[in-house]
Amino acid sequence: MPTFSLPCAPIQMLDLRAQHASIQSELDVALQQTLEEAAFIQGPAVAQFAEELSAYLDGPCVIPCANGTDALQLALMSLQLPVGAEIIVPAFTYVATLEAAAVLGLLPVPVDVQPDTFHLDPAAVEAALTARTGAIIAVHLFGQCADLAALQLLAQKHGVALIEDNAQAIGATFTTEAGLSCMAGTVGEVGTTSFFPSKNLGALGDGGALFTRNPARATYLRQLANHGQTRKYHHEHIGLNSRLDTLQAALLRVKLRHLPQWTTARQQLAARYDAALADIAGLRVPFRDPRSTHVFHQYTVVVEEGSPDASNRRDQLQVHLQQHGIPSVVYYPLPTHLQPAYSYLGYQPGQFPVAEGLGRTVLSLPIHPMLTNAQVDVVVAAVRTWAAVQ
Repeated sequence: MPTFSLPCAPIQMLDLRAQHASIQSELDVALQQTLEEAAFIQGPAVAQFAEELSAYLDGPCVIPCANGTDALQLALMSLQLPVGAEIIVPAFTYVATLEAAAVLGLLPVPVDVQPDTFHLDPAAVEAALTARTGAIIAVHLFGQCADLAALQLLAQKHGVALIEDNAQAIGATFTTEAGLSCMAGTVGEVGTTSFFPSKNLGALGDGGALFTRNPARATYLRQLANHGQTRKYHHEHIGLNSRLDTLQAALLRVKLRHLPQWTTARQQLAARYDAALADIAGLRVPFRDPRSTHVFHQYTVVVEEGSPDASNRRDQLQVHLQQHGIPSVVYYPLPTHLQPAYSYLGYQPGQFPVAEGLGRTVLSLPIHPMLTNAQVDVVVAAVRTWAAVQ
């Protein structure tokens, strides 16, 4: 078997230490200013960050909150749906998408996804729509937009809300047939995002935000995120305690300034992976929807399955990479409809074959702005040595 040697720097799925070192002086200033102001809850940096993020996203109202899961829950709360209303969600996504609906007494309705983009299949969504449907949650998985044109059309046709879970694709754009370019998270009635540290725009702790172009809904969402109040001790609604800390907002202001160049770095690394991996039989590099840009929160390949009685080729590749000091992650091994917590929904194995197949075949390789070309080449060499003996 061919051999290769690792570069001096260990390869990581995400290198936040290096990323923060590159902007350390700016982070230090933001931290010191926050300490001096001592306004740790709803300090000035929160509104400043919301304004700057709005400008980056071409002008929606931005409502900061405590985390991405709260953002999804607040979005659903703002729709004022009756208990038992159905919420269409992808069968292939992180569980928070379902969780936000379930805790409100709403009924998650998983549907299958497309085999190339991993996003909601519009035909499956249309088949799942009923008189009880209250919303469709489109997840922009791994950094690329879902089919916003088809999903928005379905939402409008059936009078339901489109919510965009944009935790993984901040900065991506979707272009309509008419040539209109829209920022991910700003097309539906409400968009949400997460500032979990591993995200493309990550805090140094938890954080989240909601986006809407409806000023009245923005006002309502701000109330819901702050105990249902507009002025202190006067509560108009039942809400949550879901606020973005001033310190996190101050640090996110710094990181937002660097997000465009970090996104470009991710895209260039993805292109390097593509060029080196595209010819490997039985391995599919990430599909690009020509209507969407891709910000590569993850670089996720599909390792096609062998014969039914063969061991899982994806798992073999992951073990091979691990043996050579290269990390990789499976996002996500178990589809949402097969999670034990959601067994009460009554779904069975085989109902969503695309999502189930992806759980057996996807593998995310290292990608982050601090990754070097030399490190990508090492990952590629390891993948190719595995492929050579298949």
